[in-house]
Amino acid sequence: MTRYFCTYFDHLYLPRGLALHDSLRRHCPDSELWVLCLSDVCYEVLKRLHLPGLHPFSLAEIEKEDAALPVAKQNRSWIEYIFTLTPSLCLDVLEKRRPEASHVTYLDSDMFFFADPAPVFQETGDRSIAIVPHRFPPALRHLENRGIHNVGWVYFRRDEHGLACLSWWRERCLEWCRDIVEPDRFADQRYLDRFSKLFQNVAELQHKGVNAAPYNLGNYTVHKRHGNILLDETPLVLYHFHGFRRVSRFLYDPNLSRYQVKADGIVRRGIYAPYIAALRYAERRLHGLVDVPTAFSRFHATPRAPEPKLDPLRHAVNQWRLFKREVLMTIKGEFIFQCGPWTW
Repeated sequence: MTRYFCTYFDHLYLPRGLALHDSLRRHCPDSELWVLCLSDVCYEVLKRLHLPGLHPFSLAEIEKEDAALPVAKQNRSWIEYIFTLTPSLCLDVLEKRRPEASHVTYLDSDMFFFADPAPVFQETGDRSIAIVPHRFPPALRHLENRGIHNVGWVYFRRDEHGLACLSWWRERCLEWCRDIVEPDRFADQRYLDRFSKLFQNVAELQHKGVNAAPYNLGNYTVHKRHGNILLDETPLVLYHFHGFRRVSRFLYDPNLSRYQVKADGIVRRGIYAPYIAALRYAERRLHGLVDVPTAFSRFHATPRAPEPKLDPLRHAVNQWRLFKREVLMTIKGEFIFQCGPWTW
């Protein structure tokens, strides 16, 4: 059975998008990933790559077909507009891109599959809607003001309840999708908390291995058995690399310390090292198609302004201070050092 997924990203996120696609094809080969390209460069690159099971389409296409989107675009920031697109993308795939599809699952583009998602779909069963809780540990429950559920994995079946919920979510996001916390709203995400109250046949997925992330990893004992990463005794299926960034050439911030989690050896080598390898492989594939150093060598959401030139002595002092900080953060378990086959 073909599984239909959708996501969006621009050319700055191309390595993450390609890593997601590669992991999906490895563990769920009979799948399609529909990508809404948020920049023309991203669209042209994906068309040239012509990857199996990946179907890119441009932002201009969906805006031409959905007149409400260009109107919303004028009254919110770029990041808020991206959040606004989430339900419209899902509906577009079901109504226009794949009208024969029985379902669609939205994925954040900074996710990566470690196993076949079949158990997650088995748990979903014949439900019309499936959402995943953040599963914050007790010390982080205050973050639920941004949503009990996370928008990283959202499933809709093409039936009465699924389409009604999806249409309702789209209308709410068109009305309001701000990047601020209000008593009952936050971006596109907090609307998910109302799904089970307003619609029938909603599943709140209990599988620990879907949407594992820095913000809930502290709940689990992470270990490896027969080559598989387990959270307690549950196989890791899909990890959300929320906030992950490159600090320097061989150093990465996994964004774990923000959530009071330290990167032990299994987390570093079993979860983060494969993702770093996938990103580096994606960069090599993109070489010559996109300006790698400018666009995404540090995985920034937007390009950095050029730094002012310093005299050689001051530059050397600054580099030494930076090196000491990076070594200290690595020793403390807050950063990950990865070079070739070595990961610390």
